[in-house]
Amino acid sequence: MDVCAVVLAAGEGTRLRPLTERVPKALCPVGNVPLLDRALARLAGLGLTGPGRVAVNACYLGEQVVARVGDRARLSVEPGAPLGTAGGLGNLRDWIAGRGVLVGNADAYLADPDAPPGPDVAALLDGWDGRSVRLLGQPADDPAAPGTFSGHRFVGFSLLPWRLVRDLPATFGDLVRAVWRPAEAAGALQVVPYRGVFVDTGTPADYLAANLHAAGDGCLVDPSATVTGPVRRAVVGAGAIVRGAVTRAVVWPGATVRADERLTDAIRVGADLTVPAGRIERPGTA
Repeated sequence: MDVCAVVLAAGEGTRLRPLTERVPKALCPVGNVPLLDRALARLAGLGLTGPGRVAVNACYLGEQVVARVGDRARLSVEPGAPLGTAGGLGNLRDWIAGRGVLVGNADAYLADPDAPPGPDVAALLDGWDGRSVRLLGQPADDPAAPGTFSGHRFVGFSLLPWRLVRDLPATFGDLVRAVWRPAEAAGALQVVPYRGVFVDTGTPADYLAANLHAAGDGCLVDPSATVTGPVRRAVVGAGAIVRGAVTRAVVWPGATVRADERLTDAIRVGADLTVPAGRIERPGTA
């Protein structure tokens, strides 16, 4: 069945401010790799590459997203304010053009110890009938909580048939109300379990959690970084300079930590921005 993919990367990331005052959420690095690059790599692992098969929408700080994507995908730049998850697809109807569409949130961090990116979500596509809506999910702590689907929480990827995409307008709207809930009410929504780790990187604490998971039990330090201070459970980006003590923290590319500083449970950007992220635990599998 002919399927294309859309990565949603237009949002403002308001809960991640002030990090997202400088960089769009989709380009925030996790494990020293921008979230958007992780999403594109996952699609490539499914054989979905290039502007004929993959599209990325952009709006907030969109010029940075456009520059990062380059010719790797079709770009859909939304004027003014972001169109939301449904409006973003509506704006791409002519490009989707009759195909099923795999939709991924750029800010979803996924990691399965038993499968590489791509194959880890391939179950979404396996045996699809081309008419139902599929959501990637994990059992919710409270199966009856608002926002759950068949007792599961959504973990960043969905698969939609053309019949439910073709009439989406290019105006603000979200997929939950426009597509998912109506499909659920009609008995046409399926939840496909995801076995690995999922982190919604929408808050500083969760963003830190995703980075620490990517680093494993140790540190992840870019080879071009200069580190002379003690570093424990941290991610240090390209060109960063760390002379102070860093524990359970993320140091962005090009950032600095002075010798007299102790950075703990926080994100450092540049030389002047420290975003507290709270003490968090490593996420587990579901």
